[in-house]
Amino acid sequence: MKPLQASSGDLNADRRADFAEMLLASGKPAQAAELLLDAMELAPQWAAGWFRLGEMQEAAGLLDQAAQAWAMALKLDLADRLGAALKLQLIGKAPAAAAPPSAFVETLFDHYADSFEDSLVQKLGYGLPDFLERAIRKARPGRFRLALDLGCGTGLMGERLRPLADRLEGYDISAGMLRKAKAKGIYDRLAKADLQHFSRTGDRADLVVAADVFIYLGALERIVGAVAGMLAEDGLFAFSLETLAGGDDFALLPSRRYAHSEAYARRVLCANGLAALSLESMVIRHDRHDPVEGLAILAGVPAAAAEVGNPATA
Repeated sequence: MKPLQASSGDLNADRRADFAEMLLASGKPAQAAELLLDAMELAPQWAAGWFRLGEMQEAAGLLDQAAQAWAMALKLDLADRLGAALKLQLIGKAPAAAAPPSAFVETLFDHYADSFEDSLVQKLGYGLPDFLERAIRKARPGRFRLALDLGCGTGLMGERLRPLADRLEGYDISAGMLRKAKAKGIYDRLAKADLQHFSRTGDRADLVVAADVFIYLGALERIVGAVAGMLAEDGLFAFSLETLAGGDDFALLPSRRYAHSEAYARRVLCANGLAALSLESMVIRHDRHDPVEGLAILAGVPAAAAEVGNPATA
């Protein structure tokens, strides 16, 4: 928790904050918020405290006060490692943004790197890597000369790609995640990269994979354009989305992840000379015991559709 400033630096403020957490856990968010507000008078520069105060006020239905607290957290931490801007968007107090703060995504995954795999696989039933591996093998039997694993995390997808690729490269925004991936010894190259601004030169890739990654990007035009530019002519692009119902292209969810519509995904692919060669609905993971519905998509140049066993229909 060090990057998130779990301590205010003031012992009395920390004690009040701890007691506020106890009140919140006992179902008393208004009292918890009141006590934490008292603590903030002792530690007014504590960005994480203001952020947590906003969460308690939100739980108490005090949205205007929550907005003020999150605005203060954002003022004290302009990089927005805690994602205060996203919370403001979700309660209608800030305009919708096309992407989350990069520092928020980086901090989130640095914080969870040590417990990531256990939480995701054992507790949340994460089966996307196996699902995408089967889809890739079905679409293109054999090996890939060069595969890129975007948002590689700790290497869950990379473990499935390693037997398929002569060379495997992984890219992630989180140094903590990259350390976990490096320890597995499955990548030929690992590099820190923000996918909102990702670019790569060199040999074109036969396979590019982004498993459970675009939920932290929002707008997809830039990243899909980048992938199209680095993909070999007969290459495959495998990725997943959380499914968005309704007519919007994409939307920020209360989870602070983004969901995307199928129509939007198809349109962005088409604009970059690609097409969905196969598209399957699936449960990506569970969140608070509820299934998270998503899409597993294999894309490539339209002419490649004839080579895929389950081409998407228009």
